[in-house]
Amino acid sequence: MRNIPTDLLRSFISAIDTGSFTRAAETVGRTQSAISLQIKRLEETVGARLFRRDAHNLTLTDEGATVAQYARRMLALNDEVLAILNSPKVSGRVRLGAPHEYTASLLPVILSRFAQSHPNVILEVTSDLSRNLLQRHRNGEFDLVVALHEEGSTGGTQIHTEPLVWFTSADHDRQRQDPLPLVVAPSPCIYRARMLQTMKSLGVSVRISYLSSSYDAILAAIRAGLGLTAMARSTIPSDARILSDREGLPSLGDLDLRLHRAAGSGAGSAIGYLEDYIAQSFVAAKV
Repeated sequence: MRNIPTDLLRSFISAIDTGSFTRAAETVGRTQSAISLQIKRLEETVGARLFRRDAHNLTLTDEGATVAQYARRMLALNDEVLAILNSPKVSGRVRLGAPHEYTASLLPVILSRFAQSHPNVILEVTSDLSRNLLQRHRNGEFDLVVALHEEGSTGGTQIHTEPLVWFTSADHDRQRQDPLPLVVAPSPCIYRARMLQTMKSLGVSVRISYLSSSYDAILAAIRAGLGLTAMARSTIPSDARILSDREGLPSLGDLDLRLHRAAGSGAGSAIGYLEDYIAQSFVAAKV
């Protein structure tokens, strides 16, 4: 029975994420030649070529893409086991606020892993629009808030930046209608504001075809063909059809995701540990 050493997988993933063996070597603390040997060993172990190499780029082969998918999961499990066995014994309650779309997509997996590592921490999660969450945070309702911000804004700790992307139902072409039918949340939704401001600046006619503060209701309206909308790229469901400038839709730019912690909560508290865990998870996931 052959086994794949995790150090080979970690160097492989570092090469993918950094785009070169040289930068991967800097990341994992090895020489460039050592990384090359590790990739060669990995290819011999799995019996397949993993990269198409040329003078400027590292491109995954089909087999390499498959190995990469499993490698990330294997490394995540490896790190999770070590985290559980070596995690400090913290307890307490954390009141976390986060946007609807993140509590429905990425955060459940992150919070599940945190709960396994820290079973004595009680998590109270509330969903709302980012600007509402920040106001409620200022009023003392939360210990920790994950919130979307306009790119370049200040406040909190930036943990991720991702594009705002148009999408619609896979079975409809509402992006061809005039005026453009939009499915949106009420003010002060940051997505709504960006869509309406962008279209107004370009002189594009739009109409609000469906309005709801519920993430699930917005997705249901999209699937039913009531219009199109835009959200952060990582929160778009897999059955949606992403739209681009080929359909005549303008770029909506990027949004920052930031963490806000209540004043006075120490780094060694349950709040501090959750803050660090969420931040590290977004970096590791490359969402």
